Amino acid sequence: MHFKRTLDSFSLEGHVGLVTGGARGLGLVMAQSLVVSGADVAIVDLNKEEAQYSADQLYDSFKQENPGADKLPKVTAHYADVSDPDSVNNVISEVLTAHSKIDNLVTSAGFTENFDAVSYPYDRMKKLWGVNVDGTYLFAVGVAKHLMERKAHGSIVFIGSMSGAIVNVPQPQAPYNGAKAAVRHLASSLAVEWAHAGIRVNCISPGYMLTALTKKILDDNPELSKKWTSLIPQGKMGRPEDLMGAVTFLCSDASGYVTGADLRIDGGYTVT
Repeated sequence: MHFKRTLDSFSLEGHVGLVTGGARGLGLVMAQSLVVSGADVAIVDLNKEEAQYSADQLYDSFKQENPGADKLPKVTAHYADVSDPDSVNNVISEVLTAHSKIDNLVTSAGFTENFDAVSYPYDRMKKLWGVNVDGTYLFAVGVAKHLMERKAHGSIVFIGSMSGAIVNVPQPQAPYNGAKAAVRHLASSLAVEWAHAGIRVNCISPGYMLTALTKKILDDNPELSKKWTSLIPQGKMGRPEDLMGAVTFLCSDASGYVTGADLRIDGGYTVT
């Protein structure tokens, strides 16, 4: 009988990960998690300049904090409009040219807007769905095709939201909630469809996270901050870093029998 040591099963050494929306916020934390777990990473973002800055920062920070490391990570930056099929196909080809393969995909590109449904501009809703839903689907299919051509196993992680399972209050965001529900069920559907090929698909659904954008919103509206926090059993909002362990787990061999799962990281918000 042989067992890997626990931490070894979480290693991403030898992996190449692609992270969409990876230049900032939750996406950057996802990229950081893959790098510190041993993977090379391609950061894909609509803002190529910011993606390059973040890629350089990740590399420099790793080098500084691991002076005796045998191997330094390869971190590259790439442009893509995730809602455009041609742009997605082009950037996947570009990443394969730079890294030779892709083992893990994390789809973090997305955004939310708060509008009453009756006054939400239709063109804005189409854009929201294009980024949150179409972008997730297009990258998943593109990476799955690559894995199938290689006859390689892989792991895909969608970044959803607790909004895909519950209705947040008091802010109105029906189209966003619907989009994240679609992402969550898309993960389940693709997990079943691709299981035969050894491709796992899971979803991480964060609760309220203190990103730079969220902090600004709450600084301008302290009553909203009190409302949100009062509904979280742990009594506090999450930090983006609280997602790092989950994405490492789902991308690694430690979760080899986990597929189609929705992992909610919300301080208990959705169970009350």
